[in-house]
Amino acid sequence: MRVRVGWMLAVLMGAIAALGERPVGAAIDGAVLLRQVDRRLSPPSYDAYKRLINVEPNGRTREYLLYQIAEGREKVAALFLSPASEKGRSTLRVGDNMWMYVPNAGKPIRITSLQSVIGGVFNNADILSLDYSAEYDVAKLDESGEDYLLELKAKTTSVAYDRLKMWVTRKDTLPVRIECLTPTSMLIKTLHFKDIKDFGGGVIRPATVETDSPLYKGYKSSMVFVQMKARTFPAEVFTLTYMPNLESIRR
Repeated sequence: MRVRVGWMLAVLMGAIAALGERPVGAAIDGAVLLRQVDRRLSPPSYDAYKRLINVEPNGRTREYLLYQIAEGREKVAALFLSPASEKGRSTLRVGDNMWMYVPNAGKPIRITSLQSVIGGVFNNADILSLDYSAEYDVAKLDESGEDYLLELKAKTTSVAYDRLKMWVTRKDTLPVRIECLTPTSMLIKTLHFKDIKDFGGGVIRPATVETDSPLYKGYKSSMVFVQMKARTFPAEVFTLTYMPNLESIRR
């Protein structure tokens, strides 16, 4: 309960700082707004269940169920619960480093942000996403439209996308669309945030993230959050040695 109350207070204070009363004509701080978006999307430490759905041009569908945990700005881990062929497989991200563990296959192996452990349009950086403010700086904030438009620039070359364009609602400070771009402004993919849901404990966010890409014509991928709640974890949970044991922390 203390974790949830503290996080809810942080969200409230962030909203006041970013969007609260200010002199007429004064500019909003883009960096503060981006951090507020991060906290609206998830508590700083949480666990969640989500479904990943890939749809191919021929209509063939492949679905996965994952249990995911996150701590702070740079630690994320996920455990595959279904289908049966993937059950027990786990992934870990610490900053820019990622690994995958396959039961009975020895040690975890390194994977990259641009690969995809499930195929489809979502890559590993999308599936094991960090706070946007951890990976991007705000290059520009446009307040002229119906929604805020944040133009983001990657802090390092190891980030999956060099640039992002993020449309954020004025009322809820939630993203509605994100365009992922190359350094030359070529569109890689678009993320669409839909279905606002109250998960309880102050977590109110889009339950569905859909993506499409001009590079994968006819393919679509969706990420559907089924459950999300604030929770803290021991430090050893986000280590290579713990990857085979992620099932033990599910409640």
